[in-house]
Amino acid sequence: MNTLDLGAIGNCNIAALIDPKGTVVWGCFPRLDGDAAFSALLNGGAAGEAAGDGQFSLELVDQLHSDQAYLANSAILQTTLYDHHGGVVEITDFAPRFALYERIYRPPMIVRRIRPVKGRPRIRVSVRPRFDNGRLKPEITRGSNHVRFVSPAQTLRLTTNAPVSYIVEERPFVLDRPIDMLLGSDESLQAGIESTARDLFERTLDHWRSWVRSLSIPFEWQEAVIRAAITLKLCNFEETGAIVAALTTSVPEAPETERNWDYRFCWLRDAYFVIHALNRLGVTRTMEDYLRYINDIVEEATEGELRPVYGITRDTSIDESIVPHLSGYRGFGPVRIGNQAHIQVQNDVYGSVVLASTHAFFDQRLTHPGNATLFEQLERLGNRAIAVFDKPDAGPWELRTIASVHTFSAVMCWAACDRLAKIARHIGQGDRATFWRREADRLHSIICERAWNAELGSFVSSFGGRDMDATLLLLHEVDFLDAGDPRFAATVEAVARTLRIGDFLLRYAGEDDFGKPKTAFIICVFWYIDALAALERRQEARNLFETVLLRRNPLGLLSEDIDPRSGELWGNFPQTYSMVGLINCAMRLSRHWEEAF
Repeated sequence: MNTLDLGAIGNCNIAALIDPKGTVVWGCFPRLDGDAAFSALLNGGAAGEAAGDGQFSLELVDQLHSDQAYLANSAILQTTLYDHHGGVVEITDFAPRFALYERIYRPPMIVRRIRPVKGRPRIRVSVRPRFDNGRLKPEITRGSNHVRFVSPAQTLRLTTNAPVSYIVEERPFVLDRPIDMLLGSDESLQAGIESTARDLFERTLDHWRSWVRSLSIPFEWQEAVIRAAITLKLCNFEETGAIVAALTTSVPEAPETERNWDYRFCWLRDAYFVIHALNRLGVTRTMEDYLRYINDIVEEATEGELRPVYGITRDTSIDESIVPHLSGYRGFGPVRIGNQAHIQVQNDVYGSVVLASTHAFFDQRLTHPGNATLFEQLERLGNRAIAVFDKPDAGPWELRTIASVHTFSAVMCWAACDRLAKIARHIGQGDRATFWRREADRLHSIICERAWNAELGSFVSSFGGRDMDATLLLLHEVDFLDAGDPRFAATVEAVARTLRIGDFLLRYAGEDDFGKPKTAFIICVFWYIDALAALERRQEARNLFETVLLRRNPLGLLSEDIDPRSGELWGNFPQTYSMVGLINCAMRLSRHWEEAF
């Protein structure tokens, strides 16, 4: 049975997920949002499909058990397999990534290095990509040291020093020497297989460890923060600067639900939180790349209107469709490609872009600082925020048939005006600073009047409403309320009272288009922990944070959702929102380095 006890490898161009037995169960080529050539994760019990289709497995004959771990401070995964006869095999998986010729080399390639550690283990290699998201079985051609998987959609080449016939026939053989397998574009290697694989490994390991050394990490929870930071980086499509919400599509939020969405796109709201977290860690290059990505979006938004989500190349043609030939994760379909949220009205997007862009004006580490031209472009978004802050939208939870004036959306529109006032003052445009401060104050007053429920003694999720939602925990985080404002403390208490189940929080408790949510949204508990810390309930926050860390999968990763009762992870994986929450809480709660000695 599939679980989300998976490891992620990647190079900011492609990514793959590997299960505890060392099987590649998910991987898209030639980029993060591409064709799911390895789609076994979403083919749980599909009728008419052969066992093993859509995966790349290295089976140890008579296997007893396995264990798995990342090489320290890297995105390189090692899986160790043990058989009943004392045989041991070690698999090292990675996607090459390192500096070459003054640029980052990140080919659409997976490298698998397999070596015998003990005994005379026998392995069976099965390479079964399926193209057009699992629909097409490729034609197989072979050479002396390679196998080609050919289809009209694309071609992949496996180059190896293992016996090619045994791979094609999936016949077991004794692993009496190390072997290497390089799967990627249909191109010949320019050097020997073993020397190429070794060189790629050494350079990639050195690259990731150098990258980690540049991080500004907290004193406590270092391993968790480093793993979260690397995982966020894997979700960065570096070519354009886009950041995907997760590496997968259609892993359901809960069993027996149709809440199955494609998250391989860039939500401007999610991406803002990601780059904000990475900036805290000192990852300025990724932040600057993302700022270029959204600057291009802003440049194209001539009327100031933004979509909530874009393709990783700013593509707006990401209409949602269902893939009928994949049965879904554990058979819980449908499997969707594309996301219809791109046509929704989500008014918080204007604040998300302005908040992200504010870094360009105040962070002196950036090589491309904000200027008057960028400010003028952002003002168009601010004008749009003023126009829509009190208009109904789908809200941050992307309700498909229910529209309200959502408090979070209104607050983010206020944030756009507030930051524009600060930017204007910083760049010496006093008249514009006065204008934007006046508008920010006006929106703040209206929101406080219409989103505050005097009977409940709390802010509520929509103007004039009575329901709670977890985004209310962010009122202090975006500077809408001071932590000492009694309305903030009252709202945090109301959210916890209404939405907390065990150690986690629901997004909201009411019914939506698909009924009531069954699982907790992981980022919400991190928002709650941050709110507790802001309210000086620090020990309570630390205790809850430690408890939540125990719910990560064995490799330290988190998905979007969790069953608060069983602790089982659900939803798309790995989820950037969840890893962001972990980083933010650790940075806020950790003791300072000076306090530790």
